[in-house]
Amino acid sequence: MIAARRRRLVAALAAGLLATAAAVVLSCLLGPHPVSLAAALAGVEPDRAILLGLRLPRAAVAALAGAALAGAGTALQALLRNPLAEPFVLGVSGGAALGGSLVLLAAAGLGTISTGAGLLAGAAPPVALGAVAGAALATLLVFGLGRIGGRLVPEAALLVGIVFNAFVAGVITLLKLLAPPEEGARLLYWLSGAIGYESGGAIAVGAALVLAALAALVLLSGQLNLLTLGDEEAAALGVDVRRARAIVFFAASAATGAAVSLAGMVGFVGLIVPHLVRRLVGPDHRLLLPASALFGAAFLVAADALARLLFLSLGTEPPVGAVTAFVGGPFFLWLLRRTTRREAAARA
Repeated sequence: MIAARRRRLVAALAAGLLATAAAVVLSCLLGPHPVSLAAALAGVEPDRAILLGLRLPRAAVAALAGAALAGAGTALQALLRNPLAEPFVLGVSGGAALGGSLVLLAAAGLGTISTGAGLLAGAAPPVALGAVAGAALATLLVFGLGRIGGRLVPEAALLVGIVFNAFVAGVITLLKLLAPPEEGARLLYWLSGAIGYESGGAIAVGAALVLAALAALVLLSGQLNLLTLGDEEAAALGVDVRRARAIVFFAASAATGAAVSLAGMVGFVGLIVPHLVRRLVGPDHRLLLPASALFGAAFLVAADALARLLFLSLGTEPPVGAVTAFVGGPFFLWLLRRTTRREAAARA
């Protein structure tokens, strides 16, 4: 049985890596200006600048954000034992966006006193840490207010998350009015979910956070299998429920915060990808979590490429968050209806 699971894991990871590589290659080669891979690798301009300086870093940002959101969504669905849970719907992405926005606003304020201090505070590491802190606080808020009678009620947590997202959108809009124009444009970026051309330092910080968070989730994937049975059952099977839940909460928050610091509030990746991957590899989180992260990377890279090409004739492009919402909104409603029918059938 162990050998069979290993073969399935290798197959799932190989398929995910292949899908991600294919999406990155297509994203790098497709665009308003055709490029030659051979010319770019040979150092011929402008092919080299377009491919290595613009498109490849952008694809890397999309891959990191997609992997983080899909991995976090898989973990949150296991903890809540609810198929509708994901970072955007639960308000975790909103908390991350608010945390990053407050850091940017503080950096703008410091910039009026000292230009150097303002630039340092607005750099990638402080913004990413602010986003992670905001995501963690949002997770605590949602799961705290989602408790009724001392027990976590998944439906209540989802409603709290939806309301919190609306609150965050209003607060960030207000902060945009108070911020300088250049910072206001960046705050709007949080809400739109647009993948841009980040610096090498920002990508490195985001990659470190995403890889660390996903590694923690993968290491706890066996315990996630037991937590889906319920806290009492997991404890009876030897799981330190409070410790495991706390680590998963923080790791999912860190992954979401890193994704939001790179790409803004991109919704529904953590909802769509785990459900599709679950149909391929099954419910075992030791397979599901790493496979979801890889396919999440491929999904968001492909969605970003589609966003770039969709309105090419008009000379503009929608944010990738609009593309994922266009797909994810109907998917969420379909999943909600299917879940409601199943619960009604179970009660009948």
